[in-house]
Amino acid sequence: PDAIGPEVHDYEDLLAAASPVDWTPVPEGRAGSMMYTSGTTGSPKGVVYSHRSMVLHTFGTMMTDTLGACERDVILPVVPMFHANAWGLAHAGVATGATLVMPGADLSPGALAGLIESESVTMAAGVPTIWMGVLPELVGRETSSLRSVICGGSAVSRSLSEGFRETTGLPILQAWGMTETSPLAATCNIKSTLDHLDDDAKADLRTAVGLVTAGVDFRIAEPETGEELPWDGQTSGELQVRGPWVAGSYYDDERSPESFTDDGWLKTGDVATADAEGYIRLVDRTKDLIKSGGEWISSVELENEIMAHPEVAEAAVIGVTSAKWGERAMACVVTTEGADLSADDVLAWLDGRVVKWWMPDRVEFIDEVPKTSVGKFSKKTLRDRFADVTVD
Repeated sequence: PDAIGPEVHDYEDLLAAASPVDWTPVPEGRAGSMMYTSGTTGSPKGVVYSHRSMVLHTFGTMMTDTLGACERDVILPVVPMFHANAWGLAHAGVATGATLVMPGADLSPGALAGLIESESVTMAAGVPTIWMGVLPELVGRETSSLRSVICGGSAVSRSLSEGFRETTGLPILQAWGMTETSPLAATCNIKSTLDHLDDDAKADLRTAVGLVTAGVDFRIAEPETGEELPWDGQTSGELQVRGPWVAGSYYDDERSPESFTDDGWLKTGDVATADAEGYIRLVDRTKDLIKSGGEWISSVELENEIMAHPEVAEAAVIGVTSAKWGERAMACVVTTEGADLSADDVLAWLDGRVVKWWMPDRVEFIDEVPKTSVGKFSKKTLRDRFADVTVD
């Protein structure tokens, strides 16, 4: 009306003004939506979701041992619709009758923390970068309504999860998926059989991506042969998944055979382990592993150890050329505001936390880690930026 700013319509008034419409049934297998991958390692690929797969994925978000979305929830999805339909949370809200809180144009940490408090949000979801900014803004606020803070898109560090537990009483719930999995495929809820673990052990467990959602199958496989590898928490291989809301091909893309096996498994490109309880832990992306002297270095594990330092905000590790070793690790580090951190400090922090030959040969301090459109670290951008760097 006379207010300054965008015109706002009342949802209930719009519903009341609508004319009756005859609903035309749609074949469940027909395309209902198409999303494009973020192109972390190459050009984006189109993923088509059928009406059936979207409905089944919505049911998946409502399961108690995944996200448990329900009518009582007030859901704040700090993820865009172009990111796999806001992780399916918009659909979950409509299906359950939950309240949806849309953050709007102001995604500043203070604004998001204010929404959590003022709207009594029960479930919030975003990438690690979002929650790193929001965490200090939650100090002193009323957050007792929160029952779940979901984080995905990149690995969740122990320090970030524990920071939320100390501030709100609620650790972060790590979730894992891809555009190809609609995206929810795993969440790190702790089984009742593991309730006996102490707080320290539970904090370590929460850095895993967790257990697959009911309806989704997974295996740890030898990438070339497809041979299934043991769930011993040590043996790593490619994480492969299949299920009713997992894609079987890409839209009009000749690269489909590279990503899907003949027997229907999606080759995720993630290197992972699984333990005897079924908890999946990502080791790296196959294209981000660093091969040094014929041995593999996990960039993700190095990043997590570096980001555990209290003066480190973000860290990304890439491989750079070495005449002797082929590749060596280089750490790109973003410090917290006001921190006075040197390369030697970073290396001293890592000493004893990782094996000697994993130690980065170079530490580069940068203003920020470049991100893809969905908030993932863009290591491709970093590799291009430091393409001329060589070490002995």
